[in-house]
Amino acid sequence: MRRRLYWLGIPLGALLLTAVWAHAARRPALAILELGPLPSSVEPGEELPGGTTTVTDTGRNAFGRSPPNMDRSRWPEFHLGKRVFDRDWSAPDHLPGLGPLYSAASCMTCHVKDGKGRPPASPTEPVVSLAFQLGSAAGPGPHPVYGEQLDLHRLGEARGEGTVEVSYDELPGEFATGETYSLLRPRYRFKELVHGPLGEGTPLSARVAPANFGLGLLEAIPEEALLAFADPDDQDGDGISGRANQVMDVTEGHTRMGRFSWKANQPTLLQQVTHALVADMGLTTPVYPRAQEPQEAATTPDVKDYDLERLVFYTRLLAVPKRRDWDAPGVLRGKAVFRAIGCVSCHVDRPFETVEVSGFPELSKQRIQPYSDLLLHDMGEGLADGRPDGLATGREWRTPPLWGIGLTATVSGHTRFLHDGRARNVEEAVLWHGGEADAARERYTRLRREDREALLAFLGSL
Repeated sequence: MRRRLYWLGIPLGALLLTAVWAHAARRPALAILELGPLPSSVEPGEELPGGTTTVTDTGRNAFGRSPPNMDRSRWPEFHLGKRVFDRDWSAPDHLPGLGPLYSAASCMTCHVKDGKGRPPASPTEPVVSLAFQLGSAAGPGPHPVYGEQLDLHRLGEARGEGTVEVSYDELPGEFATGETYSLLRPRYRFKELVHGPLGEGTPLSARVAPANFGLGLLEAIPEEALLAFADPDDQDGDGISGRANQVMDVTEGHTRMGRFSWKANQPTLLQQVTHALVADMGLTTPVYPRAQEPQEAATTPDVKDYDLERLVFYTRLLAVPKRRDWDAPGVLRGKAVFRAIGCVSCHVDRPFETVEVSGFPELSKQRIQPYSDLLLHDMGEGLADGRPDGLATGREWRTPPLWGIGLTATVSGHTRFLHDGRARNVEEAVLWHGGEADAARERYTRLRREDREALLAFLGSL
């Protein structure tokens, strides 16, 4: 059984729900949800979403800390991994290696302070931490000319495969209580493409760099614990049809459940890291010995084995920050609202226990709460990119973990969310939800302002 029988996200009988029609002169067809009293209390350990790996730093470096349960003898290896993460591969002492085509010269370029990337703030600002993944109009596979990603830089030259301008259309909306809002729908204009136009019908997926922390814990969640939430045929009739992506593990030669990236298209942290190295920087490794250009396999990998080990070690152990104000009345109310309108159907609020991780006692047997099922969900046409990835369709996305979301502004200096950064804040991210999440989004628009603010306060505490 994937989940207990829920209505609006909490057990039947626990919710008092009364519909009050909005003023007829405003939106007579939209009802206000009067939730009334909702049960909510502090749950043991919920302030520590990463278990004993959780760090108390809530400042600028909150996403780049080692776990407090890590033995001091491992600190040097962690910091050596940080140096690889920060390394500028365009520096003379690291050439040749980078590119020749690339999107960034270092991991840190896109994941500043190990946080989220963002789209450019204006059409004239250079694209930095937004990548453009391409498909083929003829069917599955990369673009026949530009490959799987459009690279905006070429080593030793002024530009790469082209340039991109990002602009937005503004879409107005209104809550049941009468307040208005607007959403931004991105538009991309590709210019100076060196091999000509992309072609009619080319699948295009713009993706900002996600935050890096907590990845080792996500990898340590038992697969069966995640699959327990899968319901691809919606047998329980709740409208939620989460399913696991199945992708190739290139080191083992068979398919496995995907967990990482926006469409869960990478099954392991090693593969996630090495694919990012080759796709974003053209850096080869034993896992991916071929760059996009040239096509021949490198005789010697660009990234030395010891540097790769250090980088994966660092990425695996980046710790999750502690929650703030988890026991405040407004936050507790917001947690209850989050459950009541059905957000927990995908952003599951139940803790997971990690498996025993060989060589990593820090990550083993931890009680964690990422607020994600790591499954694919149809998010509707509004967020669709039309680009399949493994079993993921052009409308499906992995449920992103919510831990740390409230510290995005502090660490990354912005509040842009969703896969392409179109949402200017958390509320806009909620309002973009469609498909399987359309009912939850619609309930959010019908909430009283006080309950909307409480829900946002809860998300800010994560």
